[in-house]
Amino acid sequence: MSFGLGHDRELDPAPGIVGISPEELPPIPDAAGADASAARVDPRRWFCDPDRPFEIEIGSGKGTFLLQHGTAEPGINLLGIEWAREFYVYTADRVRRASLKNVRVLHGDAVEFLRWRVPDQITTVIHLYFSDPWPKTRHHKRRVVQGPFLVQACRVLAPGGELRIVTDHNEYWEWMQTHISGVTDGGASPALFTRHRFEPPGSAGEGELVGTNFERKYRREGRPFHSCVLKKR
Repeated sequence: MSFGLGHDRELDPAPGIVGISPEELPPIPDAAGADASAARVDPRRWFCDPDRPFEIEIGSGKGTFLLQHGTAEPGINLLGIEWAREFYVYTADRVRRASLKNVRVLHGDAVEFLRWRVPDQITTVIHLYFSDPWPKTRHHKRRVVQGPFLVQACRVLAPGGELRIVTDHNEYWEWMQTHISGVTDGGASPALFTRHRFEPPGSAGEGELVGTNFERKYRREGRPFHSCVLKKR
């Protein structure tokens, strides 16, 4: 089943699209030092009303947060990015069946999407909840929260925009602190972000931080949660 632009159009809430595949985007330059702007797209145009505030969720999984937040906040446009194709297809179908015209799902690498695709200062919020901690040392390079990612997040966020982070993994949280300190007050000069306490969105259930499937599973297991908000200066 396809949900992309130009495919199975009867599945999509009209006007607009539900799922976007990498094949529907222009090629990424493969030369070292290439101009990233050559691959830019404006994801706000994938929505019925492109002038609404635009938010991104990195790692949407089965789409629980997308559906809850998109339903609770009908005045925003929300793009979920998911690497695993089976979750992408499942989530896109959930969004389609819910007829949420303000939610779209992208199949791809979120870090690369921010770096190559997203124009400057168009995003109000980036949601990063329970991203894969890649616990083995040889896999640490795959972790989302690193210096280059934080720089790109700052670039695509509008002034005052927020990067919202939650994790259950203690060692990954310590890793994050090292990289976050490099872009906040006391680290970067000038600092890219200020750091703030995480406040649950209105779509979260009672006693929840965000209400994802992972959060509910880990809460039953008794795991501790760590969270913060980085606000673009």
